[in-house]
Amino acid sequence: MFLTEYEDMGTQDGRAWLLNSPEQNLPMILADNGFDVWIVNARGTTYSRKHISLDPSKPAYWNWCWDDMVTYDLPAIFNYVSKQTGQKINYVGHSLGTLIALASFTEGKLVNQLKSAALLGPVAYLSHMKTVLGVLAAKAFIGEIMINTGMPEFDPKGLPVIELIKFLCLAPGVDCGDVFTAITGDNCCVNASTVNRFMMHEPQPTSTKNMVHLSQTARSGVLAKFDNGGISPPIYNLSNIPHNLPLFISYGGEDALSDVDDVKNLLDHLKLHDADKLSVQFIKDYAHADYVMGMNAKDKVYNDVTAFFNRQF
Repeated sequence: MFLTEYEDMGTQDGRAWLLNSPEQNLPMILADNGFDVWIVNARGTTYSRKHISLDPSKPAYWNWCWDDMVTYDLPAIFNYVSKQTGQKINYVGHSLGTLIALASFTEGKLVNQLKSAALLGPVAYLSHMKTVLGVLAAKAFIGEIMINTGMPEFDPKGLPVIELIKFLCLAPGVDCGDVFTAITGDNCCVNASTVNRFMMHEPQPTSTKNMVHLSQTARSGVLAKFDNGGISPPIYNLSNIPHNLPLFISYGGEDALSDVDDVKNLLDHLKLHDADKLSVQFIKDYAHADYVMGMNAKDKVYNDVTAFFNRQF
């Protein structure tokens, strides 16, 4: 199996899964239960910035969005892991890691190599997200402005993005006293020391074009490919996901990114899914970061994920 972790206001690398102790983080729990665990680093992050011909200092390196993760990255990862292990894969995704998986499944990609998928804090629609900074950025076409002014890399810790956040924080009703909570929601179960470790390394860079694509998703209310202008881009039809694909979906009532109404929209598109192949979990007090860093995530989520995987044959 492998785990992917992406965040909607930048990208996280694989370290985000390992911030808690071995007894409390999902990769080690799965490994202790006999699973062979592979952790993915998204392109553009610290451990995934090499390229056979392009350099991260050049704009061409950043000319991609999550469509490219669907078309190239996930298939390459699946092919590599399948070749190394000779086994079908149990997939775990969080945040954008769920989005690229769902989009892939709609097009029939990966499903022949897949045993099951667990989607935590799932993102397919962003119309109701409550992270005020994200909503403001999307409505103000901030990503498009950054591209037009020659900033192809979106680095959350870089000066241009820091200045951008400061500017957005001046808007009425925006409280930036706790940016982490402002973006992810009111996490019930993440302690301060874990957040401090997170902020030492995360979030990581992504492409500005990727942020534009996410903004398009938030503005349009549909799950579609990148809109270059002109003809409307093709839709990722979630109803096309194979009805017999085992899915575990867990979402939280306090999640500012994976909003309850947006998840209900996703589940509505899965209403024809085989009932015995779809497991849905709702945790009323969970927000976005609880799924990766919650101190009680083992008891709330990870034990159920492990049991779900063990039921797949």
